[in-house]
Amino acid sequence: MSEPPPASSPPVSRPPSQSIPRRMLRLWFGFSDPVARRPYLITGVSLMVLKYLLEAGLVFVVTGKSWSPLTYLNPIMSQRLAELRDAPTWMYVLLALNTLPFMWIGASMSVRRAVDAGMSAWFGLGFIVPILNLPTLLMLAALPSRPGAIWLLQSTPELGIPDDASGLPLPIDTGLKAALLGVAAAVAVGLSMTIISVHSFDLYGATLFFVTPLVMGVVSAFLYNRPHPRSLRSTMYTTLASTLIAGACLLLFALEGLLCLFMAFPIAACIAILGALIGRAVAVQTRTPFKHTAAMMLALPGIAGAEAQVTTVPLHEVQTAIEIDAPPEAVWPNVIGFSELPRPAEWVFRTGIAYPTRARIEGEGVGAVRHCEFTTGPFVEPITAWEPPRRLAFDVAAQPPAMKEWSPFQHVHPPHLDGSLRSRRGEFRLIPLPGGRTRLEGSTWYELSMAPTLYWKVWSDDVLHRIHHRVLQHVKRLSEESARAASSET
Repeated sequence: MSEPPPASSPPVSRPPSQSIPRRMLRLWFGFSDPVARRPYLITGVSLMVLKYLLEAGLVFVVTGKSWSPLTYLNPIMSQRLAELRDAPTWMYVLLALNTLPFMWIGASMSVRRAVDAGMSAWFGLGFIVPILNLPTLLMLAALPSRPGAIWLLQSTPELGIPDDASGLPLPIDTGLKAALLGVAAAVAVGLSMTIISVHSFDLYGATLFFVTPLVMGVVSAFLYNRPHPRSLRSTMYTTLASTLIAGACLLLFALEGLLCLFMAFPIAACIAILGALIGRAVAVQTRTPFKHTAAMMLALPGIAGAEAQVTTVPLHEVQTAIEIDAPPEAVWPNVIGFSELPRPAEWVFRTGIAYPTRARIEGEGVGAVRHCEFTTGPFVEPITAWEPPRRLAFDVAAQPPAMKEWSPFQHVHPPHLDGSLRSRRGEFRLIPLPGGRTRLEGSTWYELSMAPTLYWKVWSDDVLHRIHHRVLQHVKRLSEESARAASSET
């Protein structure tokens, strides 16, 4: 009896011939096609130029400022955005939205390019690590393809790649053990990096808010799909569960409050899902060893430490204005000090965020000290400019916590409440208008040391505008009442 021919692994199927636009979309946004050096280099240079032109054009239209290529290529985002500190909040939102597709293309192609160059797939994640992104891109663009390096075009039983030597797919189990392992590893990454970054480096930086959720998503999806490929839906569920459980642990251990976790969750979940897509693709389309994954996790504290050494904090201005039916002379006394404000009706101030209740001043002129009372304590404001009835300016010598956190514990005070958003100075300007009216402008200059600045600035600007509006409306009401009383007496 003749022996059966030896079993051979089925060939890796190639995608059918497609139009150039479809092939480019697959290359940019998918995980199926391998990435060689030439398409990586051409795509990287072209999209970098396109992104710069789009963002520099937006900056010029909105602010009138020219954003030079050297400033744009600065790896430290806080320094790169320093020139735009007075730009409107919506411009930051547009910049963030414009970044997302470029970030996805760069991340997905860098991971596949690293495999094509014979390196660990995780090396490609350096593309989205601050400071390391440009060196990673240049290195991947320079390295040639390595013979024998394979990014599998298809995998899993439904995609055609066998999981054992016989050429037949292995049975798929429920994945509970793999899911628990992935969740446990991701939660460990999240908790340990929160403790290391916040309590060792006093840093709420990009490593904590951006790189850590990404690695959590990568690790949970990689460990979940490594034994056997799972569905994309169940992978997403596992990753989101990891993010939620990590947040619940921060709340349970009194490391964070509910409101800050609520604000951080959208960005953490979105970045974790991006990481999950990468982790799943690497698990089912490469043979990346687990030791490379462990090395990636252990590199996070070093990245956070490096970030702490180079981080700078820019100064932002928030300005709010209101028109008052009273002359500047009637408005001025209510600017330097004002009586008790009514309880706020805005929902945001019922979440624990501090809001002003009254203001008083000790002395008169430059050197006097204004005390603006908030629900969490007083702002101490030495007067630096006293120009009645036109301008009042002051520094902020001391400030209370920004909010009182919601928590199941009586006392929870994460470090960011004391220093992540710090007011530096403020100013009121009273501009006379025709008809005995006044335009009252209030400005606050503040530092924000939480990354990504593009995200947190949206929240902080909105809260400061609401605080300004609350004070200005109260000054308006008091000034118009006094103006009407003076008019009736005459």
